[in-house]
Amino acid sequence: MVEAATPSSNQAEVILVGCGMPLRGMGWYHAVQMLGGECPSAKLCHIVEPWFLGPGASGPGGAEFAEFKNATAEEHGVQFHTSVADVPPLAEGVKRVALISGRTADNPRLLNEAIAAGCGVVYLEKPGAPTVAELQSMKQAAADANVSICMGYNKNVCKYVRNAREYASSVPGSHVTFVSNNTYENNAASLGECFERNAEGMLKNMAIHELALLASFYDVTVDNIESVEVDETFSSCQTLAGPSGKEFTDFDKVKFTIKTKTGKEVSVQADRCGGDTSYAMVTDADGNELFRHSMPDEDDKANVAVLEAKYPGAMPYFFSQDPDYITVKERVAKHAVTGEEAKDIATIDIAIAALSVAEYLTPLMQEKLSGVPKATNLPSPTSVEGLSQLVQ
Repeated sequence: MVEAATPSSNQAEVILVGCGMPLRGMGWYHAVQMLGGECPSAKLCHIVEPWFLGPGASGPGGAEFAEFKNATAEEHGVQFHTSVADVPPLAEGVKRVALISGRTADNPRLLNEAIAAGCGVVYLEKPGAPTVAELQSMKQAAADANVSICMGYNKNVCKYVRNAREYASSVPGSHVTFVSNNTYENNAASLGECFERNAEGMLKNMAIHELALLASFYDVTVDNIESVEVDETFSSCQTLAGPSGKEFTDFDKVKFTIKTKTGKEVSVQADRCGGDTSYAMVTDADGNELFRHSMPDEDDKANVAVLEAKYPGAMPYFFSQDPDYITVKERVAKHAVTGEEAKDIATIDIAIAALSVAEYLTPLMQEKLSGVPKATNLPSPTSVEGLSQLVQ
């Protein structure tokens, strides 16, 4: 076995919290990118995986994880643990990063554990926490410990987003629409399973990336919303039974336009059954399309083919977003090492703004589309006086 993995002077020591099943878990894909040297400023040294190192070891995915663990420990010197508390104390002079990629509900606890383990930077996968209140508490805990929180909103650094924003800035009066698609089948069984597995709801789950873009680049916060126009001809809200038999109310597709009090306007369109291509579109004042950039584009598709051959059977979205995952991790790790700003990486404030908009708009738009007062499976939003009048 090789010596235990240690970072060089220009690398951050990374603790990956929540690896998941090989080929399926987002944490696993983060691991293989770092192990492959794709993020030069990040050295993966520890993996915390309580499920597959505990009760899940003999269940589905357990054997695959054991094989990955053994190979990773032997080839790279990565140490595996069942909890963050088991990670060895921080060595002098080392900059430590926790990359938390587990269940959203566990994140508030895991953040505190990462702080106790000496992590100066914490990378949280979206949406960061189940509720705005929890995110706000996490922000305070990190500030008290002088710890930076960076969010894994990879679309903030996506090529298609950047190109659309740049094009729109050159055309006065133009309008940007961010379109997000999934590949679920358009039937009650497929969507019911989707609704149950993503019970936080579409705006907190699938479209939260787009809400983060709105918060990052269009000044969209609940307090700055002037109006929200729902496209009822496109949008659909359903109540469907999941595999457990319990009913869940959510959007299978939705399109809306937000206007801010500071004069900005932007649209979001999300469709669970829309296919495997997401894109940003720029239109003129009359709605004519002027520009479109998709993800993946032709260059990305060539890289996807290489990755499909390298990791057969892995989740397809890993490959289409592969360059962006690398960019986010590298910028976060470099930020930890040098203290320099992580350009375009979403902060905890962006996460709070995005989740706030999701919490506020979900029940209001559901009522607009289906007459459902509020989905019982979703957290109750904080009341904002007059907000119901904003949804047209």
